[in-house]
Amino acid sequence: MWGAAIDYKSGTYHINGNTNVLETKSHEGIECVWSGRNPNISVFSSLKIKFTWKFDWSKLKNQGVDELTGHIYVYSRNSWFPATKIDVKLTGNRQEIIKQIQCRNYYDDVSYEYSLTPHYAPTPRKLDYDKMFQPSELNDTILVVEGKKLHVNKTFLSYHSEYFRALFSSNFKEGQMDEIPIGDVSYEDFALLLSTFYPKPSYPNDSTVEKLLEMGRRFLVSSAISSAEHHLITNSTIENEEMLWLADEYGMPTLLEKCIRKITTVEDAKQLKKSEKYGQLSDKTKVKLYERLVDSM
Repeated sequence: MWGAAIDYKSGTYHINGNTNVLETKSHEGIECVWSGRNPNISVFSSLKIKFTWKFDWSKLKNQGVDELTGHIYVYSRNSWFPATKIDVKLTGNRQEIIKQIQCRNYYDDVSYEYSLTPHYAPTPRKLDYDKMFQPSELNDTILVVEGKKLHVNKTFLSYHSEYFRALFSSNFKEGQMDEIPIGDVSYEDFALLLSTFYPKPSYPNDSTVEKLLEMGRRFLVSSAISSAEHHLITNSTIENEEMLWLADEYGMPTLLEKCIRKITTVEDAKQLKKSEKYGQLSDKTKVKLYERLVDSM
């Protein structure tokens, strides 16, 4: 599903070999930092203007937007280069679009416009937990959460979780009970965890992944954490700062490495340090971030 296109036209700005940021503008949930300069003013025959657009559309992400597609047009008021169209597909926040354009002069007066269409992620289908955990001849015990009964199979749960393996053992009184209460957890959260492997797996999305990690750690379900990490690596649109914290907090080394690799500039590091999640990172991860920044210089 997609929404109406978001259109914007900039002002006109002078550009030469000394310019950098030309304009910073917020418009309908999109902030764009537009930069441009001519880095080769000494070689007239190969003059090129390098334009960069850095988009921050976190507000739209929070409203369910999955990606933005469309185009940018950049113009020369003095006709030193032809109007140029750049196709755009934004899938990550603070993503940069870079374009070098051949120009017939080392300075110019320039402007741009964009038209970007927001695409909304489909709403995940809500699982019917009551139906999922109803009585069956395959089940041999009942877990009770917030007064609701979940009919499950001891062997199957024990295979996936050390917590349930211990709970159902003869060393605990619960192992001998027909109905076993599970306290200090909501029915929705507990059923979400079990649904990732019982009776057949469902998959996390950005709205459930953090809760799933929390529950997977509490109830020692390693497959839930692996499923969450796979989602975060391959499908998620969660911002890198948040994803980095999740990887550090819940021990997901592959995701952690991916997030650290995205920190490539001093500006990226400064932005991360400003985030509220930075202070919650472990010292070990902060050292890895520092080493990554040094290596990239």
